Amino acid sequence: MSGLCQRLFGEATACMRRVFAAYPLGMSDGAFFSIEDDGNGGSKLLLSGPYLVSTVGDIDQELRGIEVPISAVDLSGVTAIDTVGAWVTSRISVDHEAQITGADERAARLLGALETAVERVDIVPDQHSVWARVPEQVGTMITDFGIGIIGVIGFLGQLLLGFWGLLRNPRRFRGKAFVRQLEFVGVSALPIVGLMSFLIGIVIAQQGAVQLAQFGAETLTVNLVGRITLRELGVLMTAIMVAGRSGSAFAAQIGTMKLTEEVDAMRTIGIAPIESLVIPRILASMFMMPLLGFYSAVVGIIGGAVVADLTLGIPFLTFLSRIKEVVPTYDLWVGLIKAPVFGLIIGLAGCYNGMMVKGDSEQVGRRTTQAVVSAIFMVIVLDAFFAVFFTGLGWG
Repeated sequence: MSGLCQRLFGEATACMRRVFAAYPLGMSDGAFFSIEDDGNGGSKLLLSGPYLVSTVGDIDQELRGIEVPISAVDLSGVTAIDTVGAWVTSRISVDHEAQITGADERAARLLGALETAVERVDIVPDQHSVWARVPEQVGTMITDFGIGIIGVIGFLGQLLLGFWGLLRNPRRFRGKAFVRQLEFVGVSALPIVGLMSFLIGIVIAQQGAVQLAQFGAETLTVNLVGRITLRELGVLMTAIMVAGRSGSAFAAQIGTMKLTEEVDAMRTIGIAPIESLVIPRILASMFMMPLLGFYSAVVGIIGGAVVADLTLGIPFLTFLSRIKEVVPTYDLWVGLIKAPVFGLIIGLAGCYNGMMVKGDSEQVGRRTTQAVVSAIFMVIVLDAFFAVFFTGLGWG
């Protein structure tokens, strides 16, 4: 009996040596493979051990590096297999045009599900030349711009219909939502707008005094600070701050509601999203922008007065009283006229981009960024237009 066992063990050892000599053995935490002659002039790939997501990570590179043509992939030695193992097996079968044999019921089911999932594509796709990519990108941008214009026009139409519906039935106006947005856009923004305006007033007064000192005209710092804050920077910087703070919040809030299907639920129960979500936010932006702009200009003038008192020897109260003499009244009106228009642009940009969110959560971030960028861009463009317009009216 012992001689028979020794002979069987010797034959098994010799067989394994022949297999291992035909191709090096690969293993990783129990996953093995080897290659042997199939008897028809080809090679057979023998897989054994557990082919799971936790065991095929290292051996995958060795399997990809097989250069010997494989005619069959034998799974009879596989003890356990999951989707990753089945995907590796299918990829080898497709790459070598090999037949899969020895698959148990679970392996056969997984391989059947992956038959249409294995595709032979390059990991790094081919890129077109720069002469082809640049015109393609330009064409895409022009097309997206045209689609965006159509979308904005449609959104404005819905907004006008919403205003008309509220005029016909004022009881539908969301008073509490409007007051909440007034607090969010205006009251909550007072600290940051005030701090920004105060620092800007300090910078304008200090830098202006340095430049005017070259001509012995330091006293004209009062004119510089008063006119530039009331007419331009007070409203403009406030609009930029509100666009980054409130416009982005509008887009993110409404966009998240779109993704969670709250907007669709509102339509289902008979609530118009334009009336309940968009109009209160736009009205709050238009109403609070003049107040914030005036507040910003006043704080900026106070900042300039502090610098003038400390560095130029102009008393604080004298600086403020001088403002009334050197700043014409129409500078104040210019800022107040521009403010609600800027508020309208900020509200439209935020609400429109929020309503355009669809698909996945990435769209929320993308539309929020687009809302801020488009709002700031349009505010600056309109500010330049207003500058030319009021200069033509003699308010320059």
